Amino acid sequence: MEDNIFDKVHEVDLEKTMKDSYIDYAMSVIASRALPDVRDGLKPVQRRVLYSMIELNNGPDKPHRKCARIVGDTMGKYHPHGDSSIYGALVNMAQEWSTRYPLVDGHGNFGSIEGDGAAAMRYTEARLEKLTQEVFLGDLDKNVVDFVPNFDETEKEPSVLPVKIPNILVNGAEGIAVGMATSIPPHNLGEVVDAVKAYMKDNTISVKGLMRYIKGPDFPTGGLVVNKDDLRKIYESGTGKIRLRGRVEIEKLKGGRKQLVITEIPYTMLGANIGKFLNDVASLVETKKTTDIVDISNQSSKEGIRIVLELKKDTDVENLTNMLYKKTRLEDTFGVNMLAVADGRPETLSLKQIIEHHVEFLFDVTTRKYRTLLDKEQEKREIQEGLIKACDVIDLIIEILRGSKNREQVKKCLVEGVTEGIRFKTKVSEKAASKLKFTEKQAGAILDMRLYKLIGLEIEALQADYQETMKNIAEYKDILDNYDSMAAVIIRELDGIKKEYGSKRRTSIENAEEAVYEEKKMEETEVCFLMDRFGYMKLIDKNAYERNKEAAHNENRCVFLCMNTDKICIFTDKGKMHTIKAVDIPLVRFRDKGTPVDNLSNYDSSQEQMLYVAPLGQIKQDQIFFVTKTSMCKLVDGAEFDVTKRTIASTKLAEDDELIFVGSAGEMEQVVFQSNGGYFLRFLKQEISTAKRAALGVRGMKLADGDHLEHAYLLGGHQEYAISYHDKEYSLNKVRLGKRDTKGIKPRI
Repeated sequence: MEDNIFDKVHEVDLEKTMKDSYIDYAMSVIASRALPDVRDGLKPVQRRVLYSMIELNNGPDKPHRKCARIVGDTMGKYHPHGDSSIYGALVNMAQEWSTRYPLVDGHGNFGSIEGDGAAAMRYTEARLEKLTQEVFLGDLDKNVVDFVPNFDETEKEPSVLPVKIPNILVNGAEGIAVGMATSIPPHNLGEVVDAVKAYMKDNTISVKGLMRYIKGPDFPTGGLVVNKDDLRKIYESGTGKIRLRGRVEIEKLKGGRKQLVITEIPYTMLGANIGKFLNDVASLVETKKTTDIVDISNQSSKEGIRIVLELKKDTDVENLTNMLYKKTRLEDTFGVNMLAVADGRPETLSLKQIIEHHVEFLFDVTTRKYRTLLDKEQEKREIQEGLIKACDVIDLIIEILRGSKNREQVKKCLVEGVTEGIRFKTKVSEKAASKLKFTEKQAGAILDMRLYKLIGLEIEALQADYQETMKNIAEYKDILDNYDSMAAVIIRELDGIKKEYGSKRRTSIENAEEAVYEEKKMEETEVCFLMDRFGYMKLIDKNAYERNKEAAHNENRCVFLCMNTDKICIFTDKGKMHTIKAVDIPLVRFRDKGTPVDNLSNYDSSQEQMLYVAPLGQIKQDQIFFVTKTSMCKLVDGAEFDVTKRTIASTKLAEDDELIFVGSAGEMEQVVFQSNGGYFLRFLKQEISTAKRAALGVRGMKLADGDHLEHAYLLGGHQEYAISYHDKEYSLNKVRLGKRDTKGIKPRI
C-alpha cells in the first residue's frame, strides 16, 4: 500500500452529489426513456424500433421479418435497455385494440384484447404499416431532421421522426418517469388534421374553436365519453378525468325475455380487467346484490367484444345497467395528463399548445425538405446547362478529347481554358477552346456523357428536363419564400393523409347523468356469525347453528345470532372499530373454513388485537364500556357507532396508551379493575360517566408509578364471579367495594 494513499482522497459534499446525480438520472429517464416527444409523439424505444425497421428495409411492400431480428437490431444499435421493453413496444404498436392507428403490421400471435400475452419474439413476425412508412418515415432521406450518435457513437439515429400528423394526439401516449407521468388519450385522425388546418389558417383560434373539429378522445375500443362538458377544461389545462362507459345493447329473446349485450368496453378495461369485470358481475349475483342476471357469457372474438348477460323476464334493464355502471368497471375514469417533452424539457400542454408545437415542427421539416430539394434541383440545373452548352460546341469538345493525353488535361481545358499540350487542327479551334468556361461539375458530366445523348431526340429530352428543373426551382423558391405557399403544401399533404388513412369515429361523445340505481332490499333472515381463534369468520344458517350449537361454541371464540342485513363491529386495542357488512361474509356450511377478517376489512392482525366483536344492531341498543391500560374508562352510547365508514376511531387514546377492555355494559352493575402490581378495585357503574366517542373518559383506579391495568371485569346482579389469581381461585365479589379513582387493595392469598 502506498504511504500517501489518503492524500488522494477528496472530500465531496454528499448532499450536493446525491442531488446532482438524482437530477441527472431523473432527466435521463424523462428525456431518453419514459416520456414522448411532442413533435412525433413517440417515446425513444418506439422511435428506435421504427427506424430499425426502415433500415432493415422492412416496409409494407416487403415480406414480414422475425421480431427477434427487429428487436436484436434495435437493442444492438440504438436501445441497450433489454429486449423485453423493445418487444413490448413493438407488440403495443401492432395491437389494434391498444393503438388507435397501428404503426406495425404484426403476423402471428400478438395477444388478445382480453389480456393474453403475445407469443415469444422468435415466433412472431412484423413489418411497417403503410401509414408508418409514408407519414412517419417518408422524408427521412431529405435531411429533414437531425441525426445524433447512438449510445456508443458507432451509429447515427434520428433525434425525432418527421411525422406529418400530431401523433401524440392521434395515438395518444402513456409513460411513467421519475416524479411524473403522462397519459394522453387517442383521437380521430381526420378530426386532428382538420384542427391543425384550422390553426394554420388562424393561429389565434382558442381551445373552444379547436374543439369544433376535435370532438373528444376516440378510443380504439369505442365506448362512450359521458362528461362532454368537462372536456374543454381538460383540453385547456392538459389535466383532468374523462368518464368512460361501455356500450350496452338490449336484445329480445323468445318468450319475452331479454339479454343485455356489451359490444364495446371502456379503454381502461383492456386486458385482465375484462376477466375482473366478469368476476365482479358474478360477485353481484353471488352476494344477491342483484337477482336479475340468470347467466353470464363472454362471446368475444376477433370480430369484437360481445359479453352477454341473460336476464329474468321482468327485469328493470335500465336500473340493472346503472348498477353495472356504479358497481363494476363498465363505467370508469381515464386520467388525462398531457405531459410531453417540448424543447428538451417535460411540460404539461394544452390542446392548442400541442398543435402549436406540431405546426412549428411541420414548417421546420418542410423548410428543410424543400431546401434539400432546391439544392438538388440547382445542382441538376448546373449540369443540364453544361450539357446543353456542350451540345452546341460538341465538335470542339471532340477535337479537345482527341488531342488530349489524359482526362485531367481535358478537364483543365474545359474549366480553365488551358490548351497547352493539346493538339488542335486549327488555331481557331485552339482559340475557341481557351474561351470555354465550364464548371467542375459540368466538366465531369460532359466527360461522363455517353454518345447516344447526342441523338436529336435525346437533346430535345434534355431541353425538356431543363425546363422542368427550372419550373421546380421556381416552385421550391416560392414555397421557401412565402408562408402561404408552404402552408398550402402542408395542407395539401394533410388532406391526402386524411383521405388515405382517415376513419370513422369509434367513441361517442355525450353528456350523461350520474348512474343512479335503486338497490333491491334483501330478504331479511337471521343467521349465526362464527369466528374461530385464528380470525376466520363465516355465517351459517340459524337451523344449522341449532343442530351444532355445542360444537359451534366449543370451536369458536365468537358466536352470536344476527340479521343478514346487519354489520359486524370489531373493536381493537388500538382504539379502532372496523365494520364488515354481514352480506360480505360468506354464508357457508357449518364445517366450511370461512374467510380471514383481514380479507374483508381494514383490520390488520399483525398490528392490532380484537377485544370485542358484536353486531351493530345489538350495539346500538346498548352502552359500550371502554378501559385503557392507564386506567381511563368511560361509557359510550352504542348509537354513536352507527357510521358509514369501514374504520373509525372508537375512542380517544392518550399517547402510548391502549385499550385492554371493550364490552357491553347493558347488564353491568359493578366493575373490577386488576393492576399488574396486584391491586384490585371494585366500584359501582354509576360512578362512571357517559361520554362521547372522542372523549378520553375518567380515571378508574389510582396506579402506582410503573404500574398499569391488566384486566377489567364486569359484574352484574348477585352472581358470583371467580378468577384464577396466583394459581388459586379468587372471588371478585370478595373485593371490598370502594370508590372510583382510589388505589384499591392487595388481596392476601
